[in-house]
Amino acid sequence: MIAGHRVAALLSFEGPDRYASVGGLGTRETSFARALGDNEVDTTLIFVGDPTLPAVEDYAPGVRLRRWCQWISAFHPRDVYDGEANKVRDYSASVPAFVVDDIVVPAIGAGTRVLVIAEEWQTVGATIALDALLRERGLRDRVTILWNANNTYGFERIDWAALQAAASVVTISKYMKFELARIGVPALVVPNGIHEHLLDGPPRELVTLMRSAMRGKPALVKVGRFDPDKNWLQAIDAVAELRAAGQTPQLVVRGGKEAYADVVFAHARERGLRVETVEADGDDAAAVAAALAATDAEIVQLRAFLPEATLHALYAAADAVLANSGKEPFGLVGLEVMAVGGIPVCGATGEEYAEPFVNAIVCDTNDGRELAAYLLASYGDERRADRMRQAGYATANRYVWQNVIETLGQKVAYIASKA
Repeated sequence: MIAGHRVAALLSFEGPDRYASVGGLGTRETSFARALGDNEVDTTLIFVGDPTLPAVEDYAPGVRLRRWCQWISAFHPRDVYDGEANKVRDYSASVPAFVVDDIVVPAIGAGTRVLVIAEEWQTVGATIALDALLRERGLRDRVTILWNANNTYGFERIDWAALQAAASVVTISKYMKFELARIGVPALVVPNGIHEHLLDGPPRELVTLMRSAMRGKPALVKVGRFDPDKNWLQAIDAVAELRAAGQTPQLVVRGGKEAYADVVFAHARERGLRVETVEADGDDAAAVAAALAATDAEIVQLRAFLPEATLHALYAAADAVLANSGKEPFGLVGLEVMAVGGIPVCGATGEEYAEPFVNAIVCDTNDGRELAAYLLASYGDERRADRMRQAGYATANRYVWQNVIETLGQKVAYIASKA
């Protein structure tokens, strides 16, 4: 229970399906829902799911999935953001009535309050409509509505006055709080969390397998959308600088389908780096390892959807994981890397948990020479690497969802007290 709320609804475009898991939001929503269920909060995650999967699914103890907009997604098979405009309209029009009739009314009948947490700009219309419908039905005082900003994407599309009248605005870091303050929107901070199971780490045999496959040293991994904000060019320049310093680096890349990939790989070739694309069945860890072992290119684009265990084994096996975004609202990947025993390279914006050369490598610029210098200083110093891995693991323990949910409970109690 969270401050008298035994029932929760999470409104998000992303979720656990491969179709709906494009970035960190899908990871957040999935682990957040599971954590709420673990805390005996009856939770429904309403997201734009795979059109070929069941509309309703009991996902984990206390957690039910509701795949929305499936009739639209059937015409847009690429991913959750394919056909986004139509999905936003449908979601905004149909989700509020479902939340009121199927979640709020039964919960009130059972004598409990309802917590609704909506995520990102795509759910703003649904949030405002939900508030209006609850007021029309005389139920608004039994529901706490939060709208969470994970990023600044889509801020220009939001009617901030209407949103603030409908919900309490929360966000995930002090950096994002200041970004919201720049446009005159006050917000409470509730950080992201990780599920406790991550602290168990990937199977050791998988880590050994991936470590043997990544023969280049320093062995680097970078996972994320191909977007300039992710500082891809800094990563490429750092590999070139390491090579010029006499190292034999290899950067394993798993990106998205964005056109910016062409810019990234063209830059790599301009810097004299070999780029090779390898494909493998991501569900077969041995096949992934074999594909990586078969190439000695400096930049390896891995095309495979990796299960969590295999991805985390890559994180743990690498000398460093480049989560070096130029503008990062929170940096969930960096925290996940710490949890599974890896060393993250972070930027210097929302990653408030990252301490330079204590639990992470932190870059203040987008200069590849800065990143290369820090990697050179760290590579080969096994004692320092071990200390950083241990400190990172201790940091990750502080951000498990159980701790974050305690913070959320205090913020929810404060919001409810003002109503």
